[in-house]
Amino acid sequence: MKKLILAAVIFFLVLSTAIIKNTTKQIEDEIFTVKENIRVLKSEFENVSLEYDYLSSAERLLEYQSQYFEDDLIQKNINDLKIYNISDGKNKIQNYKIIKD
Repeated sequence: MKKLILAAVIFFLVLSTAIIKNTTKQIEDEIFTVKENIRVLKSEFENVSLEYDYLSSAERLLEYQSQYFEDDLIQKNINDLKIYNISDGKNKIQNYKIIKD
């Protein structure tokens, strides 16, 4: 009788250990997936944040021009901008239009 109880306890411990290991492995896989997603999102956030911080205003661009580019950048009038369209095999140059909604 004691051998049967001992065998049952050992079987129960082995079974519970296997279940715990499988569950832990699944949780580790989920954590890895979430960390990878977070890493990708952080990278994307850093790029968007950089773009917002450094390119959010014309004044800031002009400030950086004077600091880093000296005379490499020039300010353009928005009315001088043109749009080059290629559609249906036809090339057209159009004036840039500002539309306020």
